[in-house]
Amino acid sequence: MKLNPSEFALSKMLNIEFPIIVAPMFLVSNKEMIIEAINAGVTGAIPALNYRSVEELRTAIQEIKKETKGSFGINIIVNKSNFLYKDQLRVCCEEKVDFLITSLGSPEDTIKMAHENGVKVFCDVVDVKYAKKVESLGADAIIAVNKEAGGHSGPTSYMELIPLLKAECSIPIISAGGVGNGLEVRKMLDHGADGLSIGSMFIACDESKVSNEYKQACVDYGKKDIVMTTKLSGTPCTVINTPYVQKVGTKQTGFERFLNKNKRLKKWMKALTFVRGSKRLQKAAFSSTYKTVWCAGPSIEHVKQIRPMKEIVSQLIREYEKGE
Repeated sequence: MKLNPSEFALSKMLNIEFPIIVAPMFLVSNKEMIIEAINAGVTGAIPALNYRSVEELRTAIQEIKKETKGSFGINIIVNKSNFLYKDQLRVCCEEKVDFLITSLGSPEDTIKMAHENGVKVFCDVVDVKYAKKVESLGADAIIAVNKEAGGHSGPTSYMELIPLLKAECSIPIISAGGVGNGLEVRKMLDHGADGLSIGSMFIACDESKVSNEYKQACVDYGKKDIVMTTKLSGTPCTVINTPYVQKVGTKQTGFERFLNKNKRLKKWMKALTFVRGSKRLQKAAFSSTYKTVWCAGPSIEHVKQIRPMKEIVSQLIREYEKGE
């Protein structure tokens, strides 16, 4: 017997109607998107790094709480490339967001402090080994990042990853990647996922503040146009294969790879690559320029127009219910 959407573990944990997180997307996610997502019956998260200062982050959290009563979260990069990590965590705990999503590092300190303040923690993972590790540290749920995910994707398909994690872990598994319509939502949930984290299909929403060129690229390009690059953060990241990306290539230079392998310089090189890559993404995301480096995942295949957030969510739910 199929579960009602409100009966999935993610729905129960966050008291939402439908088990979907509008995934945190660097430079794309904002408070307007989250408010509309909540009002449409789902939830969402924003990367803490989308705000220049921790006080701007605090203000955004407070404004979301004023506008809506639903659950929402913040995504924090918990490795040494994020120099604001500790302050971001402190603000999220003080303002008591409903959940945190940790990425690219050990979540141990985050889990401890969050739980002391009544905040849930969901951890990005790409394999069973790390999933079992974060569960042992007390994570409340796992974000299972598969090979179809946008941004920093994993190496394994959802068909393999979800059953592996369900067999080895006892906490909820939230699948991330490969969802662009309601039929794919149903496939993931039927395959055992306790909820979904969906990002790329929401880039082209009215509420996003990125450029119309970025949004239109999500309409014009498709699954075959997504490529992996290591030039932005040092970690493989999916981008749209625009003419500019084709020109500059997707691999680090030999010198950059050498610095990344040097034990003394590795931390600083990774941080420098991240900062430089972030600035390039920001310039491309918010302005019209031929130097277009736009992050997105294969699910843009299903993006056919720029629409309000509530319409995108409503269509997902209708397609899920119809099984189409």
